[in-house]
Amino acid sequence: MNHLLALLKENARISLEDAARQLQMTPEEVAAGMEALEKEGVIRAYQAVVNEDKLAADTVTAVIEVKVQPEREGGFDRIASRLARYPEVTSMYLMSGQYDLMLFVEGDDLRTVASFVSEKLSSISGVTGTATHFRLKTYKHHGVLMDFTHETERLQVSP
Repeated sequence: MNHLLALLKENARISLEDAARQLQMTPEEVAAGMEALEKEGVIRAYQAVVNEDKLAADTVTAVIEVKVQPEREGGFDRIASRLARYPEVTSMYLMSGQYDLMLFVEGDDLRTVASFVSEKLSSISGVTGTATHFRLKTYKHHGVLMDFTHETERLQVSP
């Protein structure tokens, strides 16, 4: 299944026939494998990787580091579950280091994101601190290069 997942991560629109050919399986076996991964919750969604910088919309993306006082019974999970329900939060991770949670937040403008931080996020019991960083430009997203035309340039292997 790891090979199937690798193919889907590279191109979720690959045809069953092409995937079967590459994996030396039948299309029916590939379809069954995908269905099993979906039922197990391994595959959660199929999405396009979009170059947001090419869109006319001027949405703002922020990375917000959140320091949390863990709860006695739920640890970080209860507060993370609460934060994940906000529509502004597009991704969230439990992290090691100075901050506990990393949130990716989208808004129509800086004021919308600032309002989310000051009115919603900071007012939640258990949130003890935040640090907000705004995305200026995307060079690579989910393993996909965005705007590089010199793709033939080789990376240096040794100094």
